[in-house]
Amino acid sequence: MRKQLSFLFIFFAFNCYSQISTSISGYVTDETGMTLIGASVYLENTTKGAITNENGYYQITKVKPGSYNLVASYLGYKSQTRYNIDVKSVGNQEYNFVLEEASTNLSEVTVSNQNKITRPRETPLSTQSLSAVEIATYPGGNNDVVRVAQTFPGISPSPGGFRNDLIIRGGAPNESVYYLDGIEIPNINHFSTQGSSGGPVGMLNVSFIDEVMLSTSAFGSQYDNALSGVLQFSQREGSRSSYHTNFRLSASEAALTHIGPLFKKGEVQGKTSYMISVRRSYLQFLFELIGLPIRPDYWDYQYKVTHRIDKYNTINLIGLGSIDDFAVDDSGDIEGDELSILEQAPFIEQQSNTIGLSWRHRFKTGKGFMQTSLSNNSLKNDFSRYEDNRNQSGLYFRNDSREKETKLRWTLTHFKKDWKFQTGLNLQYSDYENKTFDLNDGFAYKTEIDFIKYGGFANITRSFLDERLDLSFGLRMDGDSFTKGNPLLSTLSPRMALSYEFVDDWKLKVSVGRYYKIAPYTILGFQENGNFVNQDADYTRSDHFVLGLERILGPAASISIEAFYKKYSDYPVSIADQVSLANKGADFEVLGNEALETVGKGRSYGLELQFQQKLSKNFYGLLAYTFFYSEFTGFDRSKYLPSVWDSRHLLSFTGGYKLKKNWEISARYRFAGETPIVPTNLDETLNRYPEIVLDYSRMGEDKLGVFSELDVRIDKKYNFKKLSLEFFLEIQNLLMHKTPEAPEYILARDENGIITEPRSLKQVVEEEGSPIPTIGIVIDF
Repeated sequence: MRKQLSFLFIFFAFNCYSQISTSISGYVTDETGMTLIGASVYLENTTKGAITNENGYYQITKVKPGSYNLVASYLGYKSQTRYNIDVKSVGNQEYNFVLEEASTNLSEVTVSNQNKITRPRETPLSTQSLSAVEIATYPGGNNDVVRVAQTFPGISPSPGGFRNDLIIRGGAPNESVYYLDGIEIPNINHFSTQGSSGGPVGMLNVSFIDEVMLSTSAFGSQYDNALSGVLQFSQREGSRSSYHTNFRLSASEAALTHIGPLFKKGEVQGKTSYMISVRRSYLQFLFELIGLPIRPDYWDYQYKVTHRIDKYNTINLIGLGSIDDFAVDDSGDIEGDELSILEQAPFIEQQSNTIGLSWRHRFKTGKGFMQTSLSNNSLKNDFSRYEDNRNQSGLYFRNDSREKETKLRWTLTHFKKDWKFQTGLNLQYSDYENKTFDLNDGFAYKTEIDFIKYGGFANITRSFLDERLDLSFGLRMDGDSFTKGNPLLSTLSPRMALSYEFVDDWKLKVSVGRYYKIAPYTILGFQENGNFVNQDADYTRSDHFVLGLERILGPAASISIEAFYKKYSDYPVSIADQVSLANKGADFEVLGNEALETVGKGRSYGLELQFQQKLSKNFYGLLAYTFFYSEFTGFDRSKYLPSVWDSRHLLSFTGGYKLKKNWEISARYRFAGETPIVPTNLDETLNRYPEIVLDYSRMGEDKLGVFSELDVRIDKKYNFKKLSLEFFLEIQNLLMHKTPEAPEYILARDENGIITEPRSLKQVVEEEGSPIPTIGIVIDF
């Protein structure tokens, strides 16, 4: 009887599951935000579709849960495909389209290869994107959106592979800028390196993200303060009709996200939607369980409110913040590399917050729009090192600092026939305080600076020859009220991009540009004897030259090759270490808190081959190989030395295959060649222990071994009437390759753990590589 009841229950559950259907919806507009009435939206390779109503809204009903490509088309506009959308029984986002008007009068809707895989005309080169599903199921990413971006072509893994530093085509980690829905966010990682941007864990909740786009070596004139790349995160919009909650449990954290409408007042759809989330780490408990001495503890929160005032005006309010505490614990049996972590790790307490309000106004003429945003960023960073971490005694370094930025940005976009004009202004008030005590180097200072940073840009874009030739040209200038010797005209930055389809599905692309970056606050605020010794620091300059050839292979696939050259000048050079600051910033430290001179030069150049296929026949993937050189000078501007990012070879693959019954298997492989390191100065380290002193005069004498890592992930989704479930199993480092690390040293001890006299250093024995399995669950209800 029990077996019969079990069989009946399984049969009933199977039938309920098999009969589940749902709906997907969204809006279709043009580039100005005008709704497109009567646009066709359909699921590729199915008979399911819908037509937009008078509000540009569509809804496709009776859709079976699964993975699809969603296509939108409209007479006189270029068709657009959203690849690899994940349709669930509960918790589907709105899938919105912004269609670009065709420059020629079309008598019919056409869907061709050239309007399937597209890139912005302003940045046709070195631009990559990942969809929400590709981000959420990214193997080895641990649901970390920033780590996902490291799979893009030309991105080097950080030393040791455990941090989220974006090292783009041989540039330093602090050479990129980050935007969340058009709001600049200087800090996107927990336990971030002040003066740089990297850290071990990303702050962004993957449940918020709709798309990630990275532009390297070619980005528009609207972006300031970037030397190597611009990483843009587009957030999904909350629902204006119904409520739902998402719970995600992964290897290191738990996240709760709630989405719904505000002020709906009985209407089918309200004018306001919201998303809000909170995440909590439990790494500290796992590390305690397995006996590791570090305790990384963090919270973060994220929210977005969207209000449509009318069909011409929309307001977005976004926010992101974190509370971080990094400490150590000496309980348990600790030895070897764990002992070095215990004795040498810093104590970090950080708080960060970003809040931004943006207003988008569409002109009633239908010829353009303007966007205005006001945002505030803050970072509190307390960074300490002790001679005795066990008892937090013998303080020898402390940095207590606070950064605040208030930014106002205004952009105007105007369309006139086949021309697209853009112009904009940005104004920023910066407030920085720092109190530093360094016993070993014998200095202490307290500093406060505040100043105005300002800039503007203009850009013009047009397609010619029946859209075979795209041309974009822009200019921008930036200045500030603090530094000396940087007048506005000295930062004049011309940028040009060209794409020419000389034969059907073959495109030749060229991009040239000049980019400037102001020195970080840690550099500008540094004082000696009451003087701002770095106040005359020049803006770092980078000139980019990129030549590319792309072949569109089919409706969802392309292959390309790019040659790039980046030339740096006025790069900061450390007076104490006699080395370019480009070789620092990918570790737990405070970057730039020292006397510097902006006299360095640099260059990074190479070739990049890439194959990309969006979801087609159940497969999607991105394969890339980069061969490059990265070299920088110190004070001797004629002597180029390989940088610590100069691995020469980068190989990456990320892809997945959709199996039947909502199973999916995906994999990521990354390879980096041998990378130069800075040897340890053993004599100085012995004198200053536990401080590790590097010998930059010997930089490049030694190298790390190759980095090689394969991560595999298996996902299984279940869909019920009021609930959707996803389980995943992930195995990192499946090949069990040993992660390359610089040599680590501790004080020599006897068999009882007592430090031997006279004191000497002992190199820590490296551990062998091992696979790391993790499981997770995602629930939507």
